[in-house]
Amino acid sequence: MTDISVTALSAAHLEDQRDSLGAIMAATVSGGAAIGYMQPFDEADGQAFFETQVFPEVRAGRRVLLAATLDGVTVGTVQLITALPPNQPHRSEVAKMMVAPEARRKGVGRALLAAVDTHATAAGKTLITLDTRTGDAAEPLYRAAGYRTAGVIPGFALDPDGRGLHATTYMYKTL
Repeated sequence: MTDISVTALSAAHLEDQRDSLGAIMAATVSGGAAIGYMQPFDEADGQAFFETQVFPEVRAGRRVLLAATLDGVTVGTVQLITALPPNQPHRSEVAKMMVAPEARRKGVGRALLAAVDTHATAAGKTLITLDTRTGDAAEPLYRAAGYRTAGVIPGFALDPDGRGLHATTYMYKTL
C-alpha cells in the first residue's frame, strides 16, 4: 500500500522543493504533456519556471502550490490560482497539474484534485475552471473528479514536440 500526502507549500518551504518540482516538470514535458512548454525541456528549465513564475505568486498569496508525496518522495504538483479579475471573486483556476511518470495511476492525481477542492472551498471559491489537451490522459481523471466540459477549441496550441496542433478542452466544477 502506498502513502500519498498532499501539502500546500508555504513560502518558507518553496526552495526546499525547487529541485523536485523542476524534475517532475522536465519529465512531464519530455514525456509529451501539453502544459505550455516545448521540448527540449530540462530540469533547469523546470526550476526556472517555478522560481520566476510560480514562487512569486505563492509568496504574494495569489496562488496555492500543492505538492504530492508518495511514500515520502515528491511526485506530483498542481497549482490553484485564486487571484482572478475583480468580477470573478468566486472562481479559481487549476494550472499545471503534473505527476511524475513513475507515480501515475497510483492515486496521486486524484489526491491532488481533492486537495484543490479543499483549498478552493477554504478560499471561498464556488467555481473551479481548467483547460486540458483534448483527449489527453488527464481528461478522464478530471471528469471522474466532477469536472464538466464547457467546450473545445480546435487547433489551440502546438504539441510539445512542435509537430502539430492540438485542441484544448475547457472544463469546470461547481463546488
